[in-house]
Amino acid sequence: MALLIPILLVFFAGAMVAAQAPTNSMLAKAGGSPILAALISFCVGTVALLLVWLATPNRPGVSAFAGLPWYAWIGGFYGAVFVAVAAYVAPRIGVASLITIGIAGQIAMALMLDHFGALGLEREPINFGRVAGAVLVIAGVVLVRRS
Repeated sequence: MALLIPILLVFFAGAMVAAQAPTNSMLAKAGGSPILAALISFCVGTVALLLVWLATPNRPGVSAFAGLPWYAWIGGFYGAVFVAVAAYVAPRIGVASLITIGIAGQIAMALMLDHFGALGLEREPINFGRVAGAVLVIAGVVLVRRS
């Protein structure tokens, strides 16, 4: 029961990712650029996050970030790449294909990050069950694309 709320939140966030691609595609078509669409999307997201953050009591000082490695600062880059690519690709291959292929890429990267314990994660070696799960997701990608 303790995991129900986090699972529902992830499900909701995943649904929002699927809705984000076509809305950003509309922006890309109107503005003639998936990059501009991604920029607008991130500006709206930044304002939303700022408002939520301002409503919370958490205000860490600059020193809290002082010891972070350089790569801790580039997480937004990954999101920007995905949003821009999704705005370009969604009208060409469809949202279902975009999301399933994207999830296959996420799982492949997640398996590598876990296996090597990269980026501060606990090491979780690749095993048969994890690879079998990834293969099933890739099979799902094929089914979504060919249907």
